[in-house]
Amino acid sequence: MIGVVPAAGRGTRLGPLTDDRPKGLVEVGGKPLLAHAFETLIASDVSEVVVVVGYRAGQILEYFGESFQGRPITYVYQRERLGLGHAVLQAAPHVDGPFVVLNGDNVLAGDLRGAIERVGEAGVDAAIAVEQVDPETARETGVVSVAEEVDGGQVIDVVEKPTEPPSTLATTGCYVLPEEVFAAMGLCRPSNRGEYELPDAIGMLVRAGARVEAIELGCERVNVNTSEDIERAEKVLDGR
Repeated sequence: MIGVVPAAGRGTRLGPLTDDRPKGLVEVGGKPLLAHAFETLIASDVSEVVVVVGYRAGQILEYFGESFQGRPITYVYQRERLGLGHAVLQAAPHVDGPFVVLNGDNVLAGDLRGAIERVGEAGVDAAIAVEQVDPETARETGVVSVAEEVDGGQVIDVVEKPTEPPSTLATTGCYVLPEEVFAAMGLCRPSNRGEYELPDAIGMLVRAGARVEAIELGCERVNVNTSEDIERAEKVLDGR
């Protein structure tokens, strides 16, 4: 299975750390953020990585080259930062069949095998790794509604940054998706933020009859956006 890693952004909230380098090369625990994402995918048995690059892309290409720990790397360029859905869409020419999406600024203490194996089961088309959050956090991220508030619950809707969250099951930037999501993404319109939202495309799949399940991530995770997040991520890695 191929892993797609969106890593085109600058990471402005990291301040001067990204003045001269892309966010994916900011170090956490002595390694670039992207190295942690790649290691998570390899631990999840991903055979190849497609990286979506943008800001200071050349530095990422020079640092990682054509492979990482024996897995080939393909780079695709996102010319305009138009949202996660748009970033994932850039990988379409290189994907054939189900694939994994892992945001390049995620640091996980575990892997994504549970979600991948779930999609391998009969009748399951996609999986969204989720975690429980408080209502305030739910307003600032993507959340899913499921038929039952349990692990493996069937997703009935996905909403990005809702004013009134339908649940406190938050998306984590970790997905296992069918290639049909690219066609859905092509039908999406920009959100109020001017971005093409991946949850909108997943919602289209749900309404078209695809079975999408919410799977508890099952490990600690830090989405690295600030210097404080770097410290938190390093503690997670120390305890892994």
